[in-house]
Amino acid sequence: MTIADVAKTYEISADTLRYYERVGLLPPVNRTQGGIRDYTEEDCRWVEFIKCMRGAGLSVEALSEYVMLAQQGEATLGQRKQILIGQRERLVRHIEELKKSLERLDFKISNYETLMTASCTKSKGGR
Repeated sequence: MTIADVAKTYEISADTLRYYERVGLLPPVNRTQGGIRDYTEEDCRWVEFIKCMRGAGLSVEALSEYVMLAQQGEATLGQRKQILIGQRERLVRHIEELKKSLERLDFKISNYETLMTASCTKSKGGR
């Protein structure tokens, strides 16, 4: 697949894909004789994984370390697992913070609805 195909498939820019490769989030992609990136199914699985993990809030540094370890093979399974466990714990805390924010927003919206209903009733003059 070309970089344009991958960008379209995963709804990210070609610049983002180049950045992922440059900073080590994406293992080096094979190139054609003309120098054009030629993404394999394995490369696409990495792109999908990276996009998912970035969407979940994982840092570039954590993902770079994970990719580097993955390229070293099975001897790094424990280290990779620890990275993912740590990131999962961070994500769970973030989800809890988001839940609290959502509850507060819901409370505020409910208060506004109550105030607006009361205001509407007053303006009708009890009719």
